[in-house]
Amino acid sequence: MTDHNSIVNFSPLSITDGPDVISIFNYYILNNNAAFLEQPVPDTFFEYMLGLLGLFPSVGIRRDGHIIGFGMLRPHNSMPAFAHTAEITYFIHPDYTGKGIGGEILSYLEMKGREIGICNILAQISSLNEGSIRFHHKHGFVHCGRFMNVGKKSGIFFDTVWMQKNI
Repeated sequence: MTDHNSIVNFSPLSITDGPDVISIFNYYILNNNAAFLEQPVPDTFFEYMLGLLGLFPSVGIRRDGHIIGFGMLRPHNSMPAFAHTAEITYFIHPDYTGKGIGGEILSYLEMKGREIGICNILAQISSLNEGSIRFHHKHGFVHCGRFMNVGKKSGIFFDTVWMQKNI
């Protein structure tokens, strides 16, 4: 993908990507309902995130040597019966949203997921994050469940909307 005459590269996340990834993640923690946490996390939280992945794929989107977005698949459930199902997470630096990068991250993770036997991807989304719900509908996800008033951020209760895509 080309954006403002600069190439955007996709590659697996590495431990050196931590500060950039956490900076983007903290933006969403502080500024909207995309991230469920209320307080910013330290750079060391990235190690925790990587630990959730196991052998599942991740991707960093780089422009001019810096991470401008990231995505990852992680196990939905650790029991072997669910080995073919993953949960997806992705965040893009706010300066780069609305430019098609989210769809490219999704396509990349779908391809990498298929390579390891994933055939279902689940997205857990705050009911207050209407943009994410629209994005997932646009990219072939269907609504498959909703947990009512299970989350609370900044004193406001929200539902979690579950969406699924068979790949």
